[in-house]
Amino acid sequence: MKIWQKNYDVNKIIEDFTIGKDNELDMELAKYDVLGSLAHIAMLKDINLLTEGEHNKLRSGLIEIFEDIEIGRFLIQDGIEDIHSQVEIILTNKLGDIGKKIHSGRSRNDQVLLDLKLFMRNEIQEIVALTQNLFNRLINLSETFQDILMPGYTHFQVAMPSSFGLWFGAYAESLSDDLLNLKAAFEIINQNPLGSAAGYGSSFPLNRQLTTDLLGFDSMNYNVVYAQMGRGKAEKIFANALGLIADTLGKLAADICLYMGQDFGFMTFPDEYTTGSSIMPHKKNPDVFELIRGKCNQIKAVSNEISLLTTNLPAGYHRDMQLLKESLIHSIGTLKNCLYMSEFMLSQIKVNDSIVQQDKYKYLFSVEKVNQLVLAGMSFRDAYRKVGEMIEDGSFQPDFDLNHSHEGSIGNLCNDRIIEKMKGLVQFFENKSDKIKIAIEKLKEI
Repeated sequence: MKIWQKNYDVNKIIEDFTIGKDNELDMELAKYDVLGSLAHIAMLKDINLLTEGEHNKLRSGLIEIFEDIEIGRFLIQDGIEDIHSQVEIILTNKLGDIGKKIHSGRSRNDQVLLDLKLFMRNEIQEIVALTQNLFNRLINLSETFQDILMPGYTHFQVAMPSSFGLWFGAYAESLSDDLLNLKAAFEIINQNPLGSAAGYGSSFPLNRQLTTDLLGFDSMNYNVVYAQMGRGKAEKIFANALGLIADTLGKLAADICLYMGQDFGFMTFPDEYTTGSSIMPHKKNPDVFELIRGKCNQIKAVSNEISLLTTNLPAGYHRDMQLLKESLIHSIGTLKNCLYMSEFMLSQIKVNDSIVQQDKYKYLFSVEKVNQLVLAGMSFRDAYRKVGEMIEDGSFQPDFDLNHSHEGSIGNLCNDRIIEKMKGLVQFFENKSDKIKIAIEKLKEI
């Protein structure tokens, strides 16, 4: 029996097609569905739709299910549509008619909305921790190699001096801005949709503020129609935030793939961190970073996929939205793996500390010579022309003694300010995490 079934059986082919991968994907949402149900029954008791005794029996049953999920003993049985159905069936089999009361005042529509928001909220905390680890590694490398010069490029042409400190630090600051965007996604996600039911509320006198507080949300989606309109919107905003982190990782990976090549030789890794060729014994391939680059491009496509799935859908729930879960859940796991692997690889990076001494990079310092002449009183245009003539007649010689002092330059990385920016963002997430943990622990006890 389906929890919505009437006096007829649905065709098996139709049933299999409409369930799709829900019973597999919903395992990721299982514990959040139980937490949502714990808050919901506490609210039902508060508005006298459950007696104290009924609430206690339902609560004990839900806690038992939660514990089974935590130790990996829970599963969604074949033929059961989703996590919501499985939980209700378990409770009904154990408690009889009391188990059927758990669904009063809600729909599977607001249940899945809630489950996804609780899931995304938790995943954000894990992504922040992994991002912070990579950020710390990049800052450490930036400080370690702040005085080691490397060529900078524009249009794939040798341009001006850079440094490994500047290069590592650039990706660290990029991650801090990525977390700023993730913070915005978190604040949109951290609003309670429970009580919106099928998108039009309920005639029961639901206490939505109570479930908001019990689940540690900052606020709720007040308008019940908008709460349902948030399906797809929350996932897209989250996917966009994931895509920006992926963009940073992908660009970092692309740089490393390029810089590891023999034509560049800026950096390398231990042999055991690379792979070889089946026919060329000299090869040390950057397969890890090539895969990170490719996987991050896939992650960046998810927000667009969600946009296309939800384009032109009118207000209200539509089964199309079921398809949002698979790409989003997969991309979260992929990004976490890429963050971990990026930090793992960078822990073993070796940089070439004499790369700019090669003759092919001597014109890297032409702008330095122009600026020296300008500081001595010559106009910029005349200095530019003079250095150009020196390059043409072969008399130009590079000066490796650089004096970059402005904020964010080779000689003034401003890493302390970048660290402070990141600290503020991490503190925001830690504060929210603490509030949520307290609320959830209290919820499991009431």
